[in-house]
Amino acid sequence: MTRHRGRGIASVNYPIGMNLGGDPSQALVHSNPSGKFTVALSSIDLGQGMKSVTRQICAETLGVPVEDVYVDTADSDTGPHCMGSFASRGTHRVGNAVMAAAREARGVMMEAAAEELEVNAADLETDGRGNIHVKGAPHRSISTKDVAIAAQFKQGKTISGRGIFLVPLSDVDPETGEMSPATCYAHACLVAEVEVDDETGEVDMVRMDSAYELGRALNPRLVEQQLVGGAWMGVSHALYETPEPYYPDPVHGPRDFVEYLMPGPADICPHDIAVLERPAPDGPFGAKGPGEMCANPVLPAIANAIFNAVGVRIDDLPITPEKVLRAIRAQGGARPQPRR
Repeated sequence: MTRHRGRGIASVNYPIGMNLGGDPSQALVHSNPSGKFTVALSSIDLGQGMKSVTRQICAETLGVPVEDVYVDTADSDTGPHCMGSFASRGTHRVGNAVMAAAREARGVMMEAAAEELEVNAADLETDGRGNIHVKGAPHRSISTKDVAIAAQFKQGKTISGRGIFLVPLSDVDPETGEMSPATCYAHACLVAEVEVDDETGEVDMVRMDSAYELGRALNPRLVEQQLVGGAWMGVSHALYETPEPYYPDPVHGPRDFVEYLMPGPADICPHDIAVLERPAPDGPFGAKGPGEMCANPVLPAIANAIFNAVGVRIDDLPITPEKVLRAIRAQGGARPQPRR
C-alpha cells in the first residue's frame, strides 16, 4: 500500500446575476416614529448573510447606526419584487436596490431635519451615530429620532424610499446573436492537495489554498465564513454526496443526514484564503459577492489533484474510492504525475 500525494489547481470566472429580462430587484425603506428604519424585501436570506449586508448598506447610505436598521424579508406577496436568491446576485442586485431606496429616504429625512433646524438640507450631514448636524457647527444638531417624530407628527411627511436595480438589457450582435449575460464577474483560483491510497482508492484532503476576487468585502468576516463553508460544500460534492444507487427510487436510500454521506470534522483540512478587493463600478460600495463561486473551483481542483497523485482522470462525480480504485487497476497501477 502506498499513499500518493498530488496537487491540483482550478480557476473560475463567475458571472454575477443574469441579464434575462433585466434581472430586477426592488426594496422599500421607511422609518418609524422612534427613528428606526425597516428595509422591506422579497429577497430571501439562505444563510449567506444577505440580511446583514443589506442592513449595512442601508445604514451606511442613510448615515445612521447599523443597529437602527431592521431587515424584513417577508414574502413575494407583501414585499417588493425580486427575481430570487440565485446566481450569486444578492449583494449586487439587492444591495443596489436597497442603496437606491435608502438614498431616497435619506433625502426626505434631511429635508425634515432642515425644516426643524431652519437651514438648507444641503448644509446638513449625518454623523453615523444617530444625529444630523449643520456642517461646521456640530452643536446645531438633531437626532434622527426627533426628526422622525417631527416628520410624522408635525410636518406630515413619511420618511421612506423606493429603490429598484435593473440591469440594462444586453445589446445583441446582429450577425451572431451573441449577448452579454452579466455586467460584472467575480474570479477565483484554488489549489487542492490530496493523498490517494492506491490500495483502497480513498482520497484524503491535505490542504487548500485559494484566492477570491469579489469586489469589495462589505463584511469581511461573513465573506470568510462563506468562503470556508462553500469550499467544504465543494469537497462534499467532489468526494461524498450522491443519491446513487437509489436514484430515481429513494425508498431504500439514506433516511437522514446521519446516513447520507458527507465530510465530518475529521475530514476537514487547513484552508488558507486570500480575499482580493477590486471594487465593481456598478456594485453597491463596489461589492459583487462570493455566492456559488465558493464551491465551484474545488471540484475540478480535487479532480486535478487526484490525477496528479495517481494518474487517473475521473470526470464522474462524486469521486468515490471505488471509482478511483477501478481506474488505478484499469491502467495497471498508480502513475504519479510530475509536481510543479
